[in-house]
Amino acid sequence: MTVSPLDRADHSPHDVIIIGGSFAGVSAAMQLARARRRVLLIDAGLPRNRFVESAHGFLGQDGRPPREIIGTALSQLSAYPTFSFLAGQAQQARRSGAFFEIELGGKGIIRGRRLILATGVGDELPEIAGMRERWGLSIFSCPYCHGFEVAERRLGVIANHPMSAHQAVLVSDWGPTAYFTQGRFEPDEDLLPLFHARNIAVERNPIVEILGRDTAIEAVRSADGLTVPVEVIFTAPRTCLTSPLAEQLGCHIEDGPLGPLIGVDDQKRTSVEGVFAAGDVTSMMANATMASAAGVMAGVSAHRSLVFESTTQG
Repeated sequence: MTVSPLDRADHSPHDVIIIGGSFAGVSAAMQLARARRRVLLIDAGLPRNRFVESAHGFLGQDGRPPREIIGTALSQLSAYPTFSFLAGQAQQARRSGAFFEIELGGKGIIRGRRLILATGVGDELPEIAGMRERWGLSIFSCPYCHGFEVAERRLGVIANHPMSAHQAVLVSDWGPTAYFTQGRFEPDEDLLPLFHARNIAVERNPIVEILGRDTAIEAVRSADGLTVPVEVIFTAPRTCLTSPLAEQLGCHIEDGPLGPLIGVDDQKRTSVEGVFAAGDVTSMMANATMASAAGVMAGVSAHRSLVFESTTQG
């Protein structure tokens, strides 16, 4: 990929600035570049999916590393003369008259008429020894993304919030499953028949350590010293916003089931006029296809807002 953003991106305002260059961000950029709008994509290079080796379930891209998919997208975007890319961290955002100003540490201030936040979220993993180094390798959050590759192995679901029991029921469709309540998150009564029908084992002693060589898993150890054989673990971590930009701009932040989310309507408009948002930062359903589709909608909506604004002003 040979994108040289600063050669293309002078200091005149862009039509749209996109913050975040993973699936949602590049998908939004493609719509705007094809609409011949001056679009700048800013990315810090720390996507949520950086811990996984391959992306799955993304039509036409199944099994490819996420970085390769994004690299291909950026190479394709670089062919459009109105597209620019800037590697960096957007630190401050504010409105200044008809424009949004983005401060980039050490790289000055960039201005744009519209702003798309595709900043993603961070995962707050349970504090269990051996979990962090296995995250994305033998411990996952999404069975639709990784379940096929680990099917029929000994699966475990470690509870991290009240919806974890629902995750255990889903995961059990891929193989024999043990549900670890951590002594806090018992299955609801309406789920118990499914637990029994699917032979989901319920383990109530809190797990304190994951055992195995390197990134492989052989078992988990509970607080009372007992071990339970497990080969693959699923857990749905709580999430946090990784960027302060939405709050700086005054966007409405919602309390999602797993953590805070930027509130958007069906057109991906936030509560702040001219600011759009897409991807994991707006939805608890973390999936490459869904993030890409949301990015497409955000890009199209931002473009339409520019068209109708100019028509009204004209």
